[in-house]
Amino acid sequence: MWGRDEIQIEVVMSRIEKMGRLLAPKSIAFIGGRIAEMAIEKCQGIGFEGEIWPVHPNRTKVAGFACFPSIDTLPSVPDAAYVGVNRNLTVEVVGGLSRMGVGGAVCYAAGFSEMGEAGKQIQQALVAAAGDMPVVGPNCFGLINFLDRTALWPYPFGGTPRGSGVALISQSGNIAMNLTMNLRSVRFSYVIGAGNQAVLGLSDYLEELLNDERVTAIGMYIEGINDLGAFCKAAARAVEQRVPIVVMKVGKTEASAKQSSTHTDSLTGSDELHDALFKRLGIIRVDSLNRLLETLKALELSPVLAGRTIFSLSCSGGEAAIIADLVPEFDLHMPAFSEQQMSDLQSQFTDYVTVSNPFDYNTSIWGDQRAQQRCFTSSMQGTHDAAILIYDHPTVEWAGVEEYIMALDAFIAAHKSTGKPAFVICTVSELLPLEIQERLINHGVVPLQGLNDGLSAIGNTASYHEFQRLKMQSMTLPKFAGTAIQQPSRFLDEYTAKQQLRSFGICVPEGALASAENAIAVADKLGYPVVVKAVGEQFLHKSDIGVLLLNLINADEVNEAVTRITRNIAAAGLETPEKFLIEKMVSDVVAEVIVGIKRDQQFGLALVIGSGGIFVELIKDSVSLLLPTDEKSIVDALSSLALQKLLDGYRGKPSGDMAALVAAISAFARYAETHWDTLLEADINPLMVLAEGSGAVAADALIHLAD
Repeated sequence: MWGRDEIQIEVVMSRIEKMGRLLAPKSIAFIGGRIAEMAIEKCQGIGFEGEIWPVHPNRTKVAGFACFPSIDTLPSVPDAAYVGVNRNLTVEVVGGLSRMGVGGAVCYAAGFSEMGEAGKQIQQALVAAAGDMPVVGPNCFGLINFLDRTALWPYPFGGTPRGSGVALISQSGNIAMNLTMNLRSVRFSYVIGAGNQAVLGLSDYLEELLNDERVTAIGMYIEGINDLGAFCKAAARAVEQRVPIVVMKVGKTEASAKQSSTHTDSLTGSDELHDALFKRLGIIRVDSLNRLLETLKALELSPVLAGRTIFSLSCSGGEAAIIADLVPEFDLHMPAFSEQQMSDLQSQFTDYVTVSNPFDYNTSIWGDQRAQQRCFTSSMQGTHDAAILIYDHPTVEWAGVEEYIMALDAFIAAHKSTGKPAFVICTVSELLPLEIQERLINHGVVPLQGLNDGLSAIGNTASYHEFQRLKMQSMTLPKFAGTAIQQPSRFLDEYTAKQQLRSFGICVPEGALASAENAIAVADKLGYPVVVKAVGEQFLHKSDIGVLLLNLINADEVNEAVTRITRNIAAAGLETPEKFLIEKMVSDVVAEVIVGIKRDQQFGLALVIGSGGIFVELIKDSVSLLLPTDEKSIVDALSSLALQKLLDGYRGKPSGDMAALVAAISAFARYAETHWDTLLEADINPLMVLAEGSGAVAADALIHLAD
C-alpha cells in the first residue's frame, strides 16, 4: 500500500501532466449563466477553433451555441471547463468534472479562503473535490493563451495572437486585464489570473510556462508565495533556461499586507526576505506596473548587455541634464567618450557644441539625416554597453514631423552598422505612438516610455544579464524546512553565547567570569582597560538598566563598577547574579557592525547585516540574506550598506579588516545552519571591526534557543 505522502505526490504529478490540456484545450465546457456566456464571447473573439459546449439547466442556447443541461450530457470529456457558478455549486461542479477526467477548470466564484474560516472550509472542500484535476482560482478571472488562441476569461482584454511573447501571472484579475491593454508594445503569450491558488500555485504556473519555448519572459504580480520551496525550484529552472522573471510584490506596508490577506488570503511575509529571495534567484523586482511592463519589454527585445555603461543622445540640454541626474539611481554609469570619439565628434560640429556624455548634439544637424547618422555612428563606436536616443514624437499635425522620423532612421542605421544595443526613450510616456514603437522593434531597437521607467528597465536588464554571467553557476537554493518552532525556549547568558560562537571561529574579547569579591583580581590579570557586565537571562539589554560599564582603567574603577551595577540591579527589582563578566576592552575600532539571525515563519532562518552599535535604530542601515549563504554574497551585502564607507576608510581614517569581518559573518551563518532546528534568534551587536589586519571581535552576543 502507498502511504499518504506517496498518494499526494502521485496526485500532484497527475495534475501537472494535465495542465497542458487546460492551457491549450481543443474543447471547452462553459458552465453557468451570464459570466459563462461572456467567457464564450471572449473565447470566440480571440479566434478559438475548438469545440465550445455551454452547460446550463434552463437554457437551450448560450451565445449562439447549443446548450447542454448538465456536464453528464456533454458529447465527450472536455479538455477544459470554465466554471461560472456560485461558490457552493462550484464545489459540486468541480467534483463532477474531476470524476469525468476533465483536463482542468477555471473557477470564477469568490467567497472562499479570502472570506475567513467559513470560506476556508469551502475552499478545502473544493481542493478535495478537484482531486488530481488542475484548478485555476477560485476568485479569479481565468486565463488567456494568445499563442493558441484560447480564452477562459469573461471580461475585455487587449493584445493579439502572436508567435511568442512574455507571460503574465497575476493574483489580481483586474490588474492582469489592464496590463493586456497596455500601449507599450508588451506582447503577451499567456495571461493567468491565479486568484486564491487553492489547487494550482505560482510554481505550477511557472513550471508549465517554462515548458513552452515560445515564452520569452515571465512577469508576475503577486501578494504572497504559498510554497517557497516549489517556487525556488521553478525559478532556478527559469535561470537555467534563461527565461527572465520580473516580479511586482506587494505587502511592504501593514495596510497592504492586510488588504492582500482579504483579497486572496495570501501571506505576504517579510518584505526584506522576499527581496533577499528574489536577488538570490536572479528575479528582478519592480515597484510599479509601468516598470513591470517596461522591464519585460526590455528583457524580451534587448540583446545581452555586457555591462552597465551607457551614453545618451538628445538635441536638448534639458533632457541631457535630467538623464545625468537619474542614472545613478539605477546603478548605470555614463563614462566619457574615448579621445578618438571626442575628436571625431567635435570635428562634426562648431565650437559652441560641447561633446560630452550625455551628449546634447544640438539642433545644428536637426533635419540632416546623413549628419545625424554620422554623429550617432561615431557615438556608438566606443566601449559603452548601450546607446540611448531621447526622443518624443509630436502628437499634433505638423509639417516638420518628417524630421523626427529622420532622427529615428539615423539612429536605427547607426545601430545596424555598429551592432550596439540601442534604446529609444521618450521623456513623456505618451509621446511614443504604437506605430513608432513597432518601427523601432522591427529594426532591433527597444522603445521605452518615460525616462525613469525606461532607465529602470535598462538597469534591470543589465542586472539580469550580469546575474546570468556571474552567479547562475554558483546559485544555491535557500533552505526553508523546519521554519516553525513552538516549544519552551531559553536565552544563553552572554559568556556562554560567546563561547559557543568562539568554537565556530569567531573572535571574542579575552575575559572570564568572576564573583564580586574576585573581580579586581581577574581584571588585574587581564590588564586594563576592562569592561564589567552583569550576565544572565534577565540582562539581555544591559544599557537599559545600567549593568554594563566600559573603559575601566584601574582596580578602584572596577570595584566601583561592581558596586554600581549591583545597585542598579536592585533598583530594577532583579536578582543580583553570582558572577560578573570581566573582559578586556576592545579599542581602535574602525566600525561597529550588527550581525543577526532571525527566524521567519515563512522563510526560516535569515541573516541580517547592518550598521551596529548606536546606529542600529538611528539609520536603519541593514540588508538580509537567506541561508545558506557564501562569502561572495556577504561581501556584496556589505557593499550595499552605508557602513561600507567606514570600512573603506572614511575621510582619512584607517580601513577596516574586511577579510576578518567576512570570515566572522560566515562563521556566524555556519553556527545558525548547524543549529537550524533549535535556534530562534541570535545577534552579535556590536561586532567590532578593527583596522586592516587586526581582526574583528564580537563585543556582545545574544542567542535564543528552543529547549
